[in-house]
Amino acid sequence: MKIMSFNTQHCLNFVERRIDFDVMAKAILDCGADIVGLNEIRDQGIHPEYTAQVERLAELTGMKFCYFAKAIEFENGGPYGNAILSKIPILSAESIIIPDPEPKAYDGYYETRCVLRAELEGGLRVLISHFGLNPDEQESAARTVAGLLVGEKCILMGDFNVTPDDPVLDPIRARMKDTAELFDAPKLSFPSDRPVQKIDYIFVSRDIEVIDADIPSIVASDHRPHTATVKI
Repeated sequence: MKIMSFNTQHCLNFVERRIDFDVMAKAILDCGADIVGLNEIRDQGIHPEYTAQVERLAELTGMKFCYFAKAIEFENGGPYGNAILSKIPILSAESIIIPDPEPKAYDGYYETRCVLRAELEGGLRVLISHFGLNPDEQESAARTVAGLLVGEKCILMGDFNVTPDDPVLDPIRARMKDTAELFDAPKLSFPSDRPVQKIDYIFVSRDIEVIDADIPSIVASDHRPHTATVKI
């Protein structure tokens, strides 16, 4: 099956700077994904710009199963978080809030984040997250994720806001395989038009065979998607 991690920046067309469901759906369809982990997704809210984005993408891609996991609700009445699209039935799903660091050790922007945990038909666990920008946020996220990993049939993906050499990923690497090891050359994911760093990931449990992996040169969002073909 084909796995895809995609930070959509709330479905904002990176070139035209407008909400564009068609260009996001095309990116998903062009990648041929069976399971998609989405970051920076809006859901239905009070503010008119907050609509059920994952449901709209499900309609456009023909992927029948979806779930939105709220991490935060902005003051304008807008739910924001991660989501999953799947061709495989979702048996259960939930949003697990990542604890905010207290006290905060840095002066940067802090935002509450979450992990979407979904159990799919066939015993597959999918975890989708978007780590914060500050090191203490990232450490909290890595600890939370590590506590949700299982040894078999487990996929973890998302925008982790760290480069591959960051030790914050060590607890994950100790238990999971990084699909990027199968890249045929170094590949970067952000920003999408002229990427300078890799901050998007797909990890799998060690029982899952990775056939190939890629970061295709798709400019839809501000991130390029990350894909992996796996055998379970």
